[in-house]
Parts: sequence; C-alpha cells; structure tokens
Amino acid sequence: MDLKATLSYDNITLPDNFFYNVQKYKELLFKWNKVHNLTGAKGEKTIDEFIYDAVFPISFLPPAKTLLDIGTGAGFPGMILAFALPNTQVTLVEPLAKRASFLQFVKADLKLLNVKVVKKRVEQMDSEIFDIVTSRAVTDTKMLLDLSKNFRDEDSKLLFYKGERVYDEVDPSLKHKVIKTKNRHYLLIGED
Repeated sequence: MDLKATLSYDNITLPDNFFYNVQKYKELLFKWNKVHNLTGAKGEKTIDEFIYDAVFPISFLPPAKTLLDIGTGAGFPGMILAFALPNTQVTLVEPLAKRASFLQFVKADLKLLNVKVVKKRVEQMDSEIFDIVTSRAVTDTKMLLDLSKNFRDEDSKLLFYKGERVYDEVDPSLKHKVIKTKNRHYLLIGED
C-alpha cells in the first residue's frame, strides 16, 4: 500500500508534517517493538494499513477541540489522529506501562504539544467531557458506551473502529451511522 497515494486518492487533507511524523513514528515503533512487543503488526505494509485505518475518519469527522482515545495501545488510532489533527487536544489512555511509555516517548521525540498520555484504565480517570471519543479493538459497543459515559455529553461524537459484527452490537435506537471501507466498519454515534 502506498499510504501517501491512497490518502491523497481519498481526498483526506493532512497537515504538512503528517508523513514526516508517521515515518518517525514507524521507525520508533519497529525499534521498540523488537524489545517490548507493543503490537502484533510487524511489517511496514500492515502498519501502513493500520495508519490508513486510523486516519480515514478525518474524511467524515467534524472539527473537534478535544479527543479521547480509549485503549490506545501502540498508537492506533489516537496517536495517528493526533498527527492528522494538530489543532485538537488528544488524550491517549493506555493502562499498560510499556505502551504508555512508548506513547510518551513518541510525544516527546516529535514534540507533540497536542498529545497527553494517561497511564491508567479509563475507569480510573476523572470525569471530563470530550468532543470526540474513539476506540479500536478494545471491547464491544455496549461496554464502550459504558466506559465512555463520564467523558461525553449530548454533543459528543463517539467513533468506534469495528468489524462486520458492528451491526449485531449497535442498538438501532441510537443515533448512529456506519461508514464502511474495505477492511473496516466505523461506527459513528451522535451523528446529526
């Protein structure tokens, strides 16, 4: 996958330093992954697919001042969204020390002023309202709605990165939309 060409083809507008940050991030990820096993994804092709997957929602998300990513792991989607949205304050919540340390290192190395790393479970965080709450590969939709309740209000949008089973997980009475790409179903809740 040619990440730059694919994102350009999809008309996704990104800041000038996005690909520089992505390149540095990938170098750090491969280096740290050898020692700390941060992600099962080992090859550049897979990482590029993860990056595309993380950043595609830029094409349909409304502008936001704040974003909370629950269970960021090695940085998907939260860190990648932070690269793409330099004017959004992005809070990355990751309970595992090795992953949180990696995220903190990336933040410092790339001098990311819009990133905050929180090394704890989301349930242990103080209540705070965010414009957008995201999560990828953490748990089912019902549990995510419960985990995010102290971090959203009626104006917040929830973006959950899901697979095909999303239709089994979402309550039809919820205001939502499912945006599909080849490998992903994005569940957007709170859609106007």
